[in-house]
Amino acid sequence: MSSIAVPGALAPRRTWLTDLPVLLVAVVWGASYLAAKDITTARTVIAVLVLRFAIVLPVLAVAGWRALRALSAAQWRGAGVLGLILSGIFLLETYGVVHTSATNAGLIISLTMIFTPLAEAAVTRTRPSRDFLGAAALSVLGVVLLTQGGGFTRPSLGDLLMLLAALARTVHVLAMSRLKAVRGADALSLTTVQLGAAVAVFALLSTGADATPWGTAADFGPREWAGLLFLSAFCTLFAFFVQMWAVRRTSPSRVSLLLGTEPLWAALTGIALGGERLGALGLAGGALVLVGTAWGRRAAS
Repeated sequence: MSSIAVPGALAPRRTWLTDLPVLLVAVVWGASYLAAKDITTARTVIAVLVLRFAIVLPVLAVAGWRALRALSAAQWRGAGVLGLILSGIFLLETYGVVHTSATNAGLIISLTMIFTPLAEAAVTRTRPSRDFLGAAALSVLGVVLLTQGGGFTRPSLGDLLMLLAALARTVHVLAMSRLKAVRGADALSLTTVQLGAAVAVFALLSTGADATPWGTAADFGPREWAGLLFLSAFCTLFAFFVQMWAVRRTSPSRVSLLLGTEPLWAALTGIALGGERLGALGLAGGALVLVGTAWGRRAAS
């Protein structure tokens, strides 16, 4: 595959102007765990998910209407399958963040960067490098310490759900790369169909539930609405369009590197704004996760 031209020969100011929006996406994604935790309870998870994505879905559909009409039946089916996996990811992540800290959630989900190359190596029957295996071991040790901030105890339900979410993200990435039906599909239309399928799943699950989307919305105050709009407008709509814009102006590797800072921003947001505390073991574990995932990203490259 031909590489996308990297603006290395461009003026530093041009590069900085491209990197800054991508870094901002990593920041809002890191803050999304605390925002979701702030407006969601175990009772309202599904209702909040319906509201979050139903708000942005019409915007995506209008923006990509021509590309949506151009999708083949096979591409619609493939994107629908990916949407089912995506719905599972969001359910695991949102239930997970309700039952653990935003800091833990952001750091544990970063294990996707380790799980994905390992899973790909297993599928293709290739052996990962020693550096990558060392990075994976370091990351896993970091998660063990991170979840034991108050002493060695059984990991919380939320920690385990976030671990499952990281595995589900890995499945989603592999499915996107290996499903022949979606190859060549427009990114905007593919995302729109996936989110549409996920919203359909959430709406179906909300039928007959104690907390309906409309009842939950009626109970929201200004703080909850602000959090919901942040998750919808910034963490979904803004983030998607910035990625599409940036990957055409710089390299996918550079975009990935900047987005890889998400767990750092999750930890900083949880500690600075959420009043969360990790303790000595938790701080050491968080540092190991960050070092391990950064090392693993370089080794996988």
